[in-house]
Amino acid sequence: MVKYLYPDYPDASSPVAMIIISISLMLFLGFLMTRLTKKLRLPNVTAYIVTGILIGPFCLNMIPDRVVTGMDFLPDIALAFIAFSTGEFFRLSTLKKNGLKVVVITVLEALTASVLVFILTYFILGLNLPFSIVLAALASATAPASTVMTIRQTKAKGDFVETLLQVVALDDIVGLVAYSIAISVAVSSISGKAFSAMSIVKPILVNIGIMALGGLFGFFLKALLFQKRSKDNRLIISIALIFAFCGVCAMLDVSPLLGCMSMSTVYVNLTDDDKLFKQLNYFSPPLLLLFFVRSGVSFDLDSLVHASGAVGATPLLVIGVLYFVVRIVGKYAGAFVGCAAVGKDKKVRDYLGLALIPQAGVAIGLAALGARTLGGETGNALQTIILASSVLYELIGPACGKLSLYLSGSYSKKIEDIVEVKETDENGVPKTSLELLIERIQAIQEEIPEHAISEEEAAFTSAAEEYDMMSPIRTPNRRGLRHRF
Repeated sequence: MVKYLYPDYPDASSPVAMIIISISLMLFLGFLMTRLTKKLRLPNVTAYIVTGILIGPFCLNMIPDRVVTGMDFLPDIALAFIAFSTGEFFRLSTLKKNGLKVVVITVLEALTASVLVFILTYFILGLNLPFSIVLAALASATAPASTVMTIRQTKAKGDFVETLLQVVALDDIVGLVAYSIAISVAVSSISGKAFSAMSIVKPILVNIGIMALGGLFGFFLKALLFQKRSKDNRLIISIALIFAFCGVCAMLDVSPLLGCMSMSTVYVNLTDDDKLFKQLNYFSPPLLLLFFVRSGVSFDLDSLVHASGAVGATPLLVIGVLYFVVRIVGKYAGAFVGCAAVGKDKKVRDYLGLALIPQAGVAIGLAALGARTLGGETGNALQTIILASSVLYELIGPACGKLSLYLSGSYSKKIEDIVEVKETDENGVPKTSLELLIERIQAIQEEIPEHAISEEEAAFTSAAEEYDMMSPIRTPNRRGLRHRF
């Protein structure tokens, strides 16, 4: 099909036109696929990955290889935005309040999944060390988006929900640290250098240095985004600094993830400013869409389903199925043990693991970075397994998350549990069932805004309106309305 879109392909006379049309197709087709997945109540990430697979080389072949290759920078940029947004959840006040309980649960559920996957791949299947250790590190990551969406839809609340949100916020940090150590050990193994303690200590020190550098960028961001700065310039400056940090990390050949998280953590604790995060979250969807669609395009379906695709003597399909099952077991067992160790309620202990199944976002981005770092068949196999399993995890994850919320008693479908009203009138006389029903319905209607928009959209719209009001086209006589730089 690509030849109909680009008559001169592969020797297209206008590479600029080819790139622009390809990006347009990725954006538009990714959007169209979300219309279908929305009806199936699946997250957008699933739609984007499936779109990439469909328009990739193993189906419609609509995106030229040179376009896919030219977008190698996307994983770094997309993950930088994801990591930066995660830092918002690490306010010192919140960390002090929750203590070490959530940290214990998070470390146990993340590392249990990694240890079980490593035992499976390295000791049972006999796969090589670089592939085994990196895949095991990726097993620790969780995708919180679908879980958070389910919580919002059901209006669930209580100790289970609070614990879940705190765990998924901390989970990616554990995953990022585990990946950083694993990829360093893998590279050392490939290079043939003798394994030593420094192969573990060095990546830890490097990541500490990157986090310190990210913290400095956070101070710099705070200094530039003073109160009088206009909102449009706040967005420009923050994006410029995120890109600059990614560039520095690329020069040093290290991942920008922990550094970007450190940057936003320092910024939010210095300023307590959450509006910037909402603006960036509303700006980033097109970038994330392109990243996930491109990941789908890079998905090697042929090696997954054919016998030629294998790591050693083990077919990728077998590795993928076993990885899918073992990671779920590890997540559930780790969460169960962690909750029991810190004395959490039985319902939290029994059902928390069900809500930690989804895996996308950070795991896919790290797989892309890992594939680029390891290269060859090992890197390709790593990305293929993560992409394939992520689609399956996102298919069953939302349902498992909703089930965990229901079983834990975090939400109810009974109207009397959704909204509370006084059961007696001002004279102390009990109200009838009909009167109580009417009052509850009215209370629910009052909570529904007339024009509901997200906080991210409100923040972004506010910046746009401010820019419009300060424009010389709208306000020729701008006395008193100077641009604030």
